[in-house]
Amino acid sequence: MSNKKTTPNDLDILRHSASHVMASAVLEMFPEAKFAIGPSIENGFYYDFELPRTLIPEDLEILEEKMRAIIKANHPFERAEISFADALKDFKKANQPYKVELIKDLEKSQETNKPLNQLTIYKSGVFVDLCSGPHLESTGEIPADAFKLTKISGAYWRGDEKNKMLQRIYGVAFGSKNDLKEYLHMIEEAEKRNHVKLGKELRLFSTHIEGPGFPFFHPKGMIVWNELIKYWKEEHTKENYQEISTPIILNRTLWEKSGHWDHYKDNMYFTKIDETDYAVKPMNCPGGILVYKSDMHSYKELPLKLAEIGLVHRHELSGTLNGLFRVRMFRQDDAHIYCMENQIKDEIIKLTKMIERIYKTFGLSYHMELSTRPENSTGTDKIWEQAENALKDALNEMKVDYKLNPGDGAFYGPKIDFHIKDAIGRTWQCGTIQLDFSMPERFDLTYIGEDGKEHRPVMLHRVIYGAVERFMGILIEHYAGAFPLWLSPVQVAILPVSEKFEKYAKDVETQFIASGIRVELYNQSESLGKRIREAEKQKIPYMLVVGEKEEADNSVAVRSRGTKDQEVMKVENFVEKIIAEIKEKK
Repeated sequence: MSNKKTTPNDLDILRHSASHVMASAVLEMFPEAKFAIGPSIENGFYYDFELPRTLIPEDLEILEEKMRAIIKANHPFERAEISFADALKDFKKANQPYKVELIKDLEKSQETNKPLNQLTIYKSGVFVDLCSGPHLESTGEIPADAFKLTKISGAYWRGDEKNKMLQRIYGVAFGSKNDLKEYLHMIEEAEKRNHVKLGKELRLFSTHIEGPGFPFFHPKGMIVWNELIKYWKEEHTKENYQEISTPIILNRTLWEKSGHWDHYKDNMYFTKIDETDYAVKPMNCPGGILVYKSDMHSYKELPLKLAEIGLVHRHELSGTLNGLFRVRMFRQDDAHIYCMENQIKDEIIKLTKMIERIYKTFGLSYHMELSTRPENSTGTDKIWEQAENALKDALNEMKVDYKLNPGDGAFYGPKIDFHIKDAIGRTWQCGTIQLDFSMPERFDLTYIGEDGKEHRPVMLHRVIYGAVERFMGILIEHYAGAFPLWLSPVQVAILPVSEKFEKYAKDVETQFIASGIRVELYNQSESLGKRIREAEKQKIPYMLVVGEKEEADNSVAVRSRGTKDQEVMKVENFVEKIIAEIKEKK
């Protein structure tokens, strides 16, 4: 065996090396353990195992101690090349069926791919793994105080629910103790903001085993939902969008024509109607295209902007479902812009400014990424080059910073993705602008040009919220459930000091309702202190306490969310103040 020099500062290498150290610790704890795969991932690593018993959280601390001992022992990561025959023999002898399966699959792949003469293995201490590397020089290069095992979960072998369920151990690893500390603080803060937990506490939405991946919105959740949609429609009206609606079930012929049948059918749901194959739409664009095709269009109409809050369904594995973040049914704030080639740059610039304005309203910053042609794509090299250059030209014209994300475009065209940043520094890809020359060609879309002849339009696919459900989940965590006034399900809570002042409290409530303010009367039989705590728990922006003095002066004692100070105001003055705040969307 020989050591291969790598770059110790590379976090991916450090994390991959940490996954091997964790596997070594598992082998020490369970000599009969069977190993699957253990890659590095964002912020850390995981490894899948078949073990003689189910792990419990206390096992993680034991494994961490064993890992520290392995790190202290400073075992070298030794690399070797081995023939397929020897690899099969060795891993069969070690009773490692998952590695044997991987070796056999690699051997089969040689029939169609470039032949491999040998496989690579890595040894550290007594642990030997089938692995292409690279790794650090030794286990001692992993900072012993900068990693942590975080959780245990189930994972099907190769992600297939027909295969055996394995146990997956997750860990995080960083270059320093301080980096780990910052990350763990962020995770702790994220847990406080968990949108599933807050969704239940604030009575916004729920999930049920009767419909996994299909969230149920409660009355207060629908208020937030409707405010998001109302704002979206206002902004789109300003930009001359026209709203449409298309069916959620369309026949197989359409999906074959659009390319979704070939490129996306594993994520689609199907049915039969009158002995004909139909699919539940995973995307809105083919239906929108039919709307465009139903009329003749002139160059004078372009750019034509058709928008749809469309209901789509996509099949996701049950193990990946997560509140509003990963669902099987969601509404997508789609729009499709049909334009001439010489309008592309201007439309992308207008779209970018619109997206920036909308994100700013929510207090969200963002960065942009340009995603180019994927392997599984449709269209000619010429079309893709033209589309990618058009996006680059627009970005350069705007003089904005962006990252290049090679190979991550949509199957029909390149795209600009908008990654928003939330209150605790996490990023989420939401908005996207996708440039498409292929669909207009596939569907033979035309417009009549200034010369009186037919020409081919270009399509821009775009979303801003993305999946509205997911965007709402992001906002719940971004605000930690404390929505800005305009989005809050309940904007004002009125708390009479005692039953004696309930009539006055109801009179104030009536005035607020008449002014379009969302109000809730806290007149339960509990003490005032307990009712205040409940209103605080519900994260209501304003609490108004009313008693003898307030009734005599036609006033309210105003207490803002997050403070204990009170300010006495006339009812009409407070109504004016709150209406102005709602209008400004502070």
